[in-house]
Amino acid sequence: MAKILVVDDEADLEVLIKQKFRKQIREKEFEFFFAINGVDALEKVLAEPNLDVVLSDINMPEMDGLTLLSRLSETKPLLKTVIVSAYGDMENIRTAMNRGAFDFITKPINFEDLNITVEKTIKHSNQIKETLQAIKENNILKMYVDENVLNFMGSREYESTIMANETIEATVMFIDICGFTKISETAPADTVVSMINSYFDEMVKEIMAQQGFVDKFIGDAILAVFRGDYHLDRAIDAALAVRNKIMNLPKSETIQGYIPKVSIGIKSGEMISGNIGSVSLKRLDYTVIGDTVNTAARFQDAAKENQIIISEACYKQVKEAFKCKKIGDIQLKNKAEAITVYEVIE
Repeated sequence: MAKILVVDDEADLEVLIKQKFRKQIREKEFEFFFAINGVDALEKVLAEPNLDVVLSDINMPEMDGLTLLSRLSETKPLLKTVIVSAYGDMENIRTAMNRGAFDFITKPINFEDLNITVEKTIKHSNQIKETLQAIKENNILKMYVDENVLNFMGSREYESTIMANETIEATVMFIDICGFTKISETAPADTVVSMINSYFDEMVKEIMAQQGFVDKFIGDAILAVFRGDYHLDRAIDAALAVRNKIMNLPKSETIQGYIPKVSIGIKSGEMISGNIGSVSLKRLDYTVIGDTVNTAARFQDAAKENQIIISEACYKQVKEAFKCKKIGDIQLKNKAEAITVYEVIE
């Protein structure tokens, strides 16, 4: 819904605007605000920061429309102003345009022309906002993505490979921050976000140190994937490093001495790696799916605080490199038979 501020000292204009635009108001296409002069208008602009268009007269007490234009150009450069005035001489038009007016309409008002002008102004305003948003997103992307990756994303090779899917052999690791959900229900939002980001940052460093990559952040959990040579060994090394790092973090001073702990599930095997999501929404997530991924998630769910759980098959692969302890058989959701699991000690 477009928000429009009408600035005019004629009280009758408010009644006319509401009559002529009653359909758009009723269907919530437009929402109108009214001010009696430039001073009042500046107060309304501060109170409604998401205004799209200003329709302003020129001749008003306290602060005229041309002075208002100058003030808006300085404080709200993206807010577009259309001058609506009986003073239609070229000098006023030139002055208004030089001070940043988007368009100029003379009184008596032709409301059909005014409607077209308002829609054109809103469209222009939206295009500017979309462009700025794209620039902002592009700058954020440049902050976090390597230049070679950005160049690849702009190439034809990227277009041909973005939808490529494959079956891979890899190791999946789920890490959950124990007890954090309860904290997020009571602590201030800024505190929760700051804490979880700091914990995630420590975990990601250890994952990357073992050439793993973070597939996604899921609430207060991380899904990481390890591919290539010795992917299971590297995943367990990362899990041990994450557990040790988190265990040695100091108590939280902001949330009742909270001490972070993690529960970790790891599973190796075959999985599908692909770009999954909605093409219509243009929201695709390059991720892994399959029974191996689901089982690793179930292992994490079954793990206790500071516990790392792996399958028996994984244990047999790494038993000479890591000290493990047999937990026994556990029943997992959507699994007909119990699965034997082991805990990685060190």
